[in-house]
Amino acid sequence: MQRIFEKAALALALVAMPLWTGVACAQPPLRMMVGFPPGGTTDVIARLVAQRLGGELNRSVVVENRAGASGNLAAATVAKADPDGNTLLFAPSSHATNASLYTNQSFDTVKSFRAVGMVAVTPYVLVVNPGMQATSLRDFVDYLKRNPGKVEFASASPGTGQHLAAELFKDEAGVDIMHVPYKGSAAALPDLIAGRVPMMFDNIAVMLPHIQQGTVRPLAITSKTRSRFLPDTPTMAESGYPDFEVLGWFTLLAPARTPDATVQTYNDALKKISADPDFVAQLAKLGGEAVARAPAQADAYIAEEVDKWGKVIRAAHINLN
Repeated sequence: MQRIFEKAALALALVAMPLWTGVACAQPPLRMMVGFPPGGTTDVIARLVAQRLGGELNRSVVVENRAGASGNLAAATVAKADPDGNTLLFAPSSHATNASLYTNQSFDTVKSFRAVGMVAVTPYVLVVNPGMQATSLRDFVDYLKRNPGKVEFASASPGTGQHLAAELFKDEAGVDIMHVPYKGSAAALPDLIAGRVPMMFDNIAVMLPHIQQGTVRPLAITSKTRSRFLPDTPTMAESGYPDFEVLGWFTLLAPARTPDATVQTYNDALKKISADPDFVAQLAKLGGEAVARAPAQADAYIAEEVDKWGKVIRAAHINLN
């Protein structure tokens, strides 16, 4: 991530760094597995949730980072865990895309888990180098159609949200643009700002400082409603693509056979957390917005995401095995 985002994430990580949170009691600690290293976005938000979840449940919560295979290692651990409510997975939206990017998983992305609830969402934003003449998405699409195969887009690496958002855009807008993968957003940004790669989709938290500095120009937000962080930037739907939506999201998952009563208890706690003004403010520093969804709603949403992105991934012939 870019330097400003890293500072914000580090500050939040320091606030939420203790692995043991909540009030010690007779119950065994609740293990929250994170499939990515400490200090990243997923880890930071997981720790914010763990800190508050422990307090709501009057129970110790332990965050365990089990990084590897784009989050699949932690997911496999939770899928095989006893469904006793003592082991949960804190999963980002890549959990859904991994179902099609990796065809050799030891678990089923949908059937091996049940959702405790959604935690947060964050939109992406389509930005271009200010040197591009287009000042609206419609103008930009017209330019792309006049120059098929000549415009490149950056991504953090193959199969990432940045890459898949652009592949969905190619399909929805009927444009021919070329993929240039980098090793992370931080590596792509200098070329984007310099105009060597003129366009990119990325998380709003990553792009917001550069938008504010005028080094990139936003054309559209990928959520169905405008972002409070960029209220003057129209959505993709407003710009002529009503079915286009790309959200980064974070959810809490349990093994598939976890009892209904346990899942509901955790979901009730998440609802209280999502209404906490301090939690909302902490998420805002990362470009996120708190959400509260019932377990069944979250399960249905994840299944829809698996299906949606599976179609995009297969059409683009992306495979990360």
